[in-house]
Amino acid sequence: MNAIRSPMAEAIAHSILPPSVYVASAGVKCGERDPFVDVILAENGLSLGDFRPRALEELADGYFDLIVTMSPEAHHVALDRTGTDSVAVEFWPMPDPSVVAGSRGQILDAYRDVYRRIEEKIEELKAR
Repeated sequence: MNAIRSPMAEAIAHSILPPSVYVASAGVKCGERDPFVDVILAENGLSLGDFRPRALEELADGYFDLIVTMSPEAHHVALDRTGTDSVAVEFWPMPDPSVVAGSRGQILDAYRDVYRRIEEKIEELKAR
């Protein structure tokens, strides 16, 4: 829903990849901004600024070299929508931290784990 993993990845990518790389996050559905994402990004010196969750249809640019999906549903939608387009689609399976129950600290740890996983994948992408 473009509320957790994808916006987090966008912020991380902007901090790691060169400014010449266009990065935009979108979801299969449009959700609500998740405040835990803001907490985790702030811990790492990042911010979403005035970001608001958006659906794929809202992206102004429909031409990408790479589409990264982080949930099975998003991956299937991306494959269906790209069809025969000349675009690479990669699936980076990431857990959904919003399903974690427990104390605030346990929930934040789940978000930190996703942050670290995404950061590692983007570092790998940069090294290609």
